[in-house]
Amino acid sequence: MFLKALRFIAPLLLTVGYSSGEEWQTLFNGKDLSGWRANVMPESFSVVDGTIRAHAPAESAHLFYAGDLKEGFEKFRNFILEAKVRSEPGSNSGIFIHTDMSIRDEAHHLAKGYEIQLNSSDKEARKTGSLYAIVDLAKSPVDESQWFDVRITVVDQRITIHLNDKLVVDYTEPKDAKRPPERAGRLVSPDGGGIALQAHDPKSTFYFKDLRLKRLP
Repeated sequence: MFLKALRFIAPLLLTVGYSSGEEWQTLFNGKDLSGWRANVMPESFSVVDGTIRAHAPAESAHLFYAGDLKEGFEKFRNFILEAKVRSEPGSNSGIFIHTDMSIRDEAHHLAKGYEIQLNSSDKEARKTGSLYAIVDLAKSPVDESQWFDVRITVVDQRITIHLNDKLVVDYTEPKDAKRPPERAGRLVSPDGGGIALQAHDPKSTFYFKDLRLKRLP
């Protein structure tokens, strides 16, 4: 009986110990965009009622967390990222991880990293919570018109996504992962990468608040 209980408790102890080594880092002060930097069209991002509003005049722009850096953006390798998110009806957006400012087309879509899909539009098949084009959800687990919690955890090659504390994606990038040419950079970077919020298009508006991050070993 004791051994059975130990088998159950031990993984929980390891999890708690693993995530407690670093303090949470607040990424957004709720007042202005200090610590954030857009790659293009900075007017796509503003602070409204203590939230980051993402609404692009054209497709598309991305807001990178830069911290105290005078140029570029901060890189994160292993981490937990949390945010509260909501949208206007019919909107599309995303949170990018392990990315950088390089683009792959005229619409300024990012060339590298993974996208956690945020989408309340009917026409898009990949719904909120998807690890875009890698693990796609056909139905959204949340109502995007109401605030919902997003938690993204990266540990080496493993990426998990929780929405309102429910696990919706658990993906481990295989060795020598093969991607189509247009998504060749959709990989975990050994050196870590940036975190970016997407303003997708003129018909889409998303809001972000309570953004925080904890680095993991």
